[in-house]
Amino acid sequence: MKLKFYIFLFLLSSAVFAQKQVETSIDTTKNKVGAEFKLTLKTVVNANSKVVFPKLKRFGPLEVIQSYPVDTVKKNDTYELIKKYGLTQFDSGRYVIPSVQILIDKKPYFSDSIRVEVANVKVDTLQQKMYDIKDITAADSGIGDWWKYVVALVIILAIGAGIYWYVKKHQKKKIEEEVYKTPIEKATSLLNNLESKELVQKGEIKEYYSELTDIARNYIEEAIHIPAMESTTSELIQAIRTASTKKKMTLTPETVENLERVLRQADLVKFAKSKPLDFEITEDRNKIQKVILTLDNAIPTEVPAEEEDQLLNEAQKQKQIQLQLKKQRNKRIAITAGSVVFLILATAAFFIATKGFTYVKDNIIGHPSKELLEGEWVKSEYGNPGVIIETPKVLKRMDALKVLPKETMALIKEMQLFAYGSMIDNFYVAVSTTKFKTPTDIDLSKALEGALKVIELQGGQNIIVKQEDFQTNQGIQGIKGYGTMTVLNPANKTSIKGYYEILLFKQDQGLQQIIIFHEEGDTYANDITTRILNSVELKKASN
Repeated sequence: MKLKFYIFLFLLSSAVFAQKQVETSIDTTKNKVGAEFKLTLKTVVNANSKVVFPKLKRFGPLEVIQSYPVDTVKKNDTYELIKKYGLTQFDSGRYVIPSVQILIDKKPYFSDSIRVEVANVKVDTLQQKMYDIKDITAADSGIGDWWKYVVALVIILAIGAGIYWYVKKHQKKKIEEEVYKTPIEKATSLLNNLESKELVQKGEIKEYYSELTDIARNYIEEAIHIPAMESTTSELIQAIRTASTKKKMTLTPETVENLERVLRQADLVKFAKSKPLDFEITEDRNKIQKVILTLDNAIPTEVPAEEEDQLLNEAQKQKQIQLQLKKQRNKRIAITAGSVVFLILATAAFFIATKGFTYVKDNIIGHPSKELLEGEWVKSEYGNPGVIIETPKVLKRMDALKVLPKETMALIKEMQLFAYGSMIDNFYVAVSTTKFKTPTDIDLSKALEGALKVIELQGGQNIIVKQEDFQTNQGIQGIKGYGTMTVLNPANKTSIKGYYEILLFKQDQGLQQIIIFHEEGDTYANDITTRILNSVELKKASN
């Protein structure tokens, strides 16, 4: 018996000693939600002792928000080690900070457990002003997709600039040929350019003769004013002989015969697939050059005009040049704009053919519901008792007095209404919570009928309603009414056919309601509706 008693005394003394090895204290036992409790663990050891304080993320129900460095205080031959922890809790209530283990020279010692209380922050709704919920400012989402549109715009502008430069280059060459050179200079230049193309060496005999005779015909048309380009060989030769007589041109029969011989040779090459020999081709080219020079020398020289007339003619010529340049510039702009528009239309047509018109319309032109669906969503709590819901935009507080009839408001103790959009917009969502003045056994089916009557007052017509049970992810039961209706726009007297869903939940003395409305057939709005309904959470009413 005595042995058991001594063992009991030994265990009791060991427990007392262990408690004295670690002192536990806290700065306060009562604090506000989210505020810091500062827990202090203190132990006194000798110089050779090794102390290990716990490295924990939580002390029971309290979270460690700060682990402070160990303070060391020397007292004679011993050391006082002080370790502090910053603890917090975000839910109100009474909690116990449990004892934790401290190792001193590998032996376990335990701190004291401490009771603390976390109190709610009091909100003074009488003295403190209340404000509407403000919109959430979207955070910068990084580079985004804007660079794709910039690259597409740069490519289109580059293509347009390339087309403009290409057309301008060829127009400039044509202006130089048509404006700044005399017919003989133009013909000589074109003959030289023809030789530089080396068509004969490439075997393109037909193309060579076609250009060769065109040069001659153009010269005759511009210098002698004969419609050479539209005339047959016989008609052209006859016209030259007639013009020679009228204009008193000194042409030898040999010149006219040489021209006729080359023109007929060209006809054979172009239409009968004749293939002249190389020396014959060279002779024909020389004949054409000689004919052009002879014709130019045979044209009578006009009597020089007076200096004033020459200046006037030169001014008229420059004016014509400027007009032609302006016309050519406008033509370049028209060609460039037309090419860019064609490119855009061709690209759109390609995507319409491969992706469909709806894809192009929604992604290029834009779609309001698509922008809502892909934007930054907001999860928030509305009303009392609270309705937690995720929506594309923050719901704004509305005046319930403007929605409900006066006789209905007389039964209500408190009502809060939050909404985004309206019944005539592309998407509408509203959340309302209601508390009644007297305890009421709420029939959700009748409450649904009342909600539809309110919608009728707002312009809803031809309402088709279906009803089924609804359960939130937390298992709270309610009902869902859904169907179609026609909503009249009072501004322009037009109407749209829309789809709606109404969720209703009853509390001890209140009602929670969610209304969603959008245009029927809007697939993006359907996805928005599904996401909203899947996010619904409810809070119980407080008595």
